Amino acid sequence: MESRKSGALVDSGAELVDQFTSVWDRYGRIVLGSVGALIVIGLVAWFTIQSNAKQENAAGEKLAEANALFWQGDYARSKTAADEVARTFGSTKSGIDAHRISGDDAFWQGKWKDAITEYDAYLAKNGSGLIADAVRRSLAYADESDKRYPDARKLFDQLVGTFDRESSAEFLAAGARCSMSMNDKAGAIQRLQRLVNEFGDTSYANRARVELAELGAASN
Repeated sequence: MESRKSGALVDSGAELVDQFTSVWDRYGRIVLGSVGALIVIGLVAWFTIQSNAKQENAAGEKLAEANALFWQGDYARSKTAADEVARTFGSTKSGIDAHRISGDDAFWQGKWKDAITEYDAYLAKNGSGLIADAVRRSLAYADESDKRYPDARKLFDQLVGTFDRESSAEFLAAGARCSMSMNDKAGAIQRLQRLVNEFGDTSYANRARVELAELGAASN
């Protein structure tokens, strides 16, 4: 009896080994291939992260130089440095922000078209958030200075309510100003009236009332 039991156990064990061997022959390469692929993906991801971190650090250092030059009033050198960062490290966060600094440099040099180009490039990659709204504000003034009054007015209208009440009144006044440059008196009156009605406590309200009176007298 013991001999038969022992033989049965040996046979069962051999059968399990054969089944495992058969399964491994079928799927072993697939398993090894999958594990290998995961390892490769993990290594690629790790090297990519390391590379991106190095690029961002390098871009951040160069952009800090451009930013320092901007605040020193050296707009030409600041723009050159910012443009280099945008060109060399365009996919990084600092590379994107370089367009904003380059736009500001152009703005303060009175180069409206260059400023508009850089602001548009920044907003195309980062269109939301407080900084993006600040860039839209600068873009609106650049558009107005470049006599792109419809584009400027559209941006000013969008910015109403984005910042504080004083800023909202400022944007309505600017939108009215653009409207007058477009010979759209009705548009100017609409914005000035909203300024007085909704932001009558701001420093822009009294001037808006005067302008409304002048426009009303002119229309009679």
